[in-house]
Amino acid sequence: MASRLPKSLSALLQLKTAKFSAAASLCTKTVDVPLDRNVPGYKKPADHPADSSTTGKASATATSENKTYLWGRYNEMKKLVHELIPPGICNILNPANIYSNNEVKLGNIEIYGFDYDYTLAQYSSSVHTMIFDTAREILVEQYKYPEGIKEYEYQPNFAIRGLHYDVRKGYLMKIDAFHYVQLGTVYRGLSPVPDEEVFQMYEGTQHVPLHQMSDFYGKGPTMKQFMDIFSLPEMALLSCVNDYFINHNIEYDPIHLFKDISDAISTVHIKGMMYDWIENDLENCILHGDETYAVLNRLVNNGKKLFLITNSPFNFVDKGMKYMVGDDWRDLFDLVIVQADKPSFFTDKCKPFRRLDDTGTLQWDKVSTLEKGKMYKQGNLFDFLRLTGWRGSKVLYFGDHLYSDLADLMLRHGWRTGAIVPELKTEIGIINTEQFTHGLTWLQALTGLLERLQVYQDEDSMQVLQEWINERQELMSLTKNLFNPQFGSIFRTHHNPTYFSRRLCRFSDIYMSSVSCLLNYDTTYTFYPRRTPLQHEAPLWMDQLCTGCMKTPFLEEMVHIR
Repeated sequence: MASRLPKSLSALLQLKTAKFSAAASLCTKTVDVPLDRNVPGYKKPADHPADSSTTGKASATATSENKTYLWGRYNEMKKLVHELIPPGICNILNPANIYSNNEVKLGNIEIYGFDYDYTLAQYSSSVHTMIFDTAREILVEQYKYPEGIKEYEYQPNFAIRGLHYDVRKGYLMKIDAFHYVQLGTVYRGLSPVPDEEVFQMYEGTQHVPLHQMSDFYGKGPTMKQFMDIFSLPEMALLSCVNDYFINHNIEYDPIHLFKDISDAISTVHIKGMMYDWIENDLENCILHGDETYAVLNRLVNNGKKLFLITNSPFNFVDKGMKYMVGDDWRDLFDLVIVQADKPSFFTDKCKPFRRLDDTGTLQWDKVSTLEKGKMYKQGNLFDFLRLTGWRGSKVLYFGDHLYSDLADLMLRHGWRTGAIVPELKTEIGIINTEQFTHGLTWLQALTGLLERLQVYQDEDSMQVLQEWINERQELMSLTKNLFNPQFGSIFRTHHNPTYFSRRLCRFSDIYMSSVSCLLNYDTTYTFYPRRTPLQHEAPLWMDQLCTGCMKTPFLEEMVHIR
């Protein structure tokens, strides 16, 4: 796939980038070592003469010069940042691209596996609204929660995927890859929790220890991470019910509330309510079904084997696939496994496969072979591997849940994995805006100025630096709010990766907004991960300006220009 960056614009960007890099180096190299007064070019205050009046004048002069010098560097950098971004540079990312964490050669992939929900089948937001409304009714009718809860409507843009919920405190929050809570993203009910209260509740720190956060599948003794796309209505309902009790001064136990809401949400799934809604309104609930058909048909025509492993029941999958692909959809697949009970399917060696007939009725005979075109229920991956011989890196499996779909397959079994992240489309659209690009570019440049020029410690200089710090905080809030006013991007906590983002890199070789992105690449295409400089490495400008710029925002990498 060709980059969306025109050749003339690429050349212009290379020239401007080289100019900015050189200028940035000149602007900061004189104070490259923090607090080291021996750095060449550092404006050392004048020696103290014997005359105290002369001393005062010299000190005042030096202080004034430092302040002028700092603002001069600030204005020079701001001008350079403005010149760096030519017209059209803000729309270089294509949301239909596939992004690689690891090198993957599609030419070596012989077998493609898929989850169903939010992988082959994408759902409209109306499904989440129905989950929220039904679980809310269950709380009131079955669990006898106050009638006033019915006044709350589903807010689809309140929460984001990957958040953590403190079960004991009733806090919903975003945590970064280093286990630090991002201040300003902690909510109790529908209201933000002040930073001071966060420090107080977590013993004077933002850090949450690993043993409290989560086990391998995102569930800890006091924290739960919401990784499933279906968890968005659950987070919204938790926040609404907490909000109701708080605003009405009703004493309650957050642990009981969490369990009741989890059970109510589970009831919607276990009793098949969600399946019924979708089956009865496929046209409005399922999105982009024609693209799913195109992907599967193309893979089969190129000699690839296909299989499906899903936790959903046969009738639900059958109706959805017939709507998207056609009545003969099973002819495309070598194996179809329903109600697999992932992630236990990947670790439990005991559950046997059961065969289903064409109507979805369970058969009683022992399964000793897995036959093409047949339907199976439950089972386990170890029998799957033994009966198919499909092992290692010739298998590529796609799913939306990093823990339940991908983690075991990558870490324990060596399959290649592809994560489906629908949020990518929206987030890339925001990254492509001029507001985000200009804001982030200046934020990174200002951060570089602060890092290098903090050696100026006189009173006037400290006031200047404090103004920069305040501006930096405002810029961080601005870029965060562009994605989501409450929690920001699912991928970043300001500059650090989120806990979700770190798991995405760990458990997926490639990731994309939908399986339809495969249509943009040949079946022999090789995905190469971009070499992102480590903190001790110099930025590789040519790598950013060539193939790398089509995958990730070039300007975001200015974090390495320090």
